[in-house]
Amino acid sequence: MEKDLTCLTLEQLESLVVTLGGKRFLAKYLFSFIHGKNTQQIDDITPLPKAFRDKLIGQGYCIGRIQPADQLTDPDGTVKFVFALHDQNRIESVLLTDENDRKTLCISCQAGCRMGCTFCATGKLGFARNLTAGEIVEQVNQAVAICGKVNNVVYMGMGEPFDNYEATIDSIHILNHPDGHNIGQRHITVSTCGLPDSIRRFAGENLQVRLAVSLHAPDDDLRTKLMPVAGKYPIEQILRAVQGYQQHGGRRITMEYCMIEGINDADHHARSLARKLKGIHAAVNLIEYNPHSGCPFHPSSRNRIHQFRDRLAEAGIETMIRYKRGAGIKAACGQLGATQLEGLL
Repeated sequence: MEKDLTCLTLEQLESLVVTLGGKRFLAKYLFSFIHGKNTQQIDDITPLPKAFRDKLIGQGYCIGRIQPADQLTDPDGTVKFVFALHDQNRIESVLLTDENDRKTLCISCQAGCRMGCTFCATGKLGFARNLTAGEIVEQVNQAVAICGKVNNVVYMGMGEPFDNYEATIDSIHILNHPDGHNIGQRHITVSTCGLPDSIRRFAGENLQVRLAVSLHAPDDDLRTKLMPVAGKYPIEQILRAVQGYQQHGGRRITMEYCMIEGINDADHHARSLARKLKGIHAAVNLIEYNPHSGCPFHPSSRNRIHQFRDRLAEAGIETMIRYKRGAGIKAACGQLGATQLEGLL
């Protein structure tokens, strides 16, 4: 939707307003009403002169909103939102609340995904299209309207953020802006399957956003079996890009590692991973694999996950375990889109 005002950063709105003959400061009203007040119609932004509102509407500009299609709550408190887009595609977001009542929203950046990771339901769905910056931000707008303030945002839902680079960056600026949700950059995490050129480009954005890299294997042969994109981007190439990123900003990276029984969870995998990460300021997130239809994998036992963590700890690597949450409603890591996938199987 080329004329969707929800997609535009404040700077882009300022440029539009001036182009249409308005005063630059009017852009701030547009931005704050769309992202701060969740206004649905241009005509309801009453600080704008009526003539300017009429001009925007007359030229086809609108405030795009995605439509809630379903909302599911797991017994552990995890909430999954299913949103319908204007072209009948559907995306999913997941809201997690911690013991301090802080809310983290996991958002999607694509309808489907073209990376094809074998353990991920979204990857098996295939790729439909990129989301606009507005559709990315709207997931936060809708979640806030339904459940209240969101403290953290993680780009770990459906799709690869760096495969939709410009919209991802614009959405970060929108979410971070004080006239919108004012979510601090250090409370935003972007997760990538490891696209080296985009990691280097991201370093140049001078953002304080956190970066997570989905590794899932300590060597290229195994990683390629799990993640087809690894055939194009070897681990060493990814790690060089990560080192460049850290030299630029000094920020710690999180390495995501999905624990799959009998595939990547042996002690020798842990030791190999530790050797690979030597010299990189990184923490490892061990993710309990979440089964879904059409995938033959099984999760590692919790005892095995603990032993894997211990091997990394022996090598001096900070390691966290991310146990499954929301699995009962197919909202856990790797399960987004599983319900749609089951309809195709």
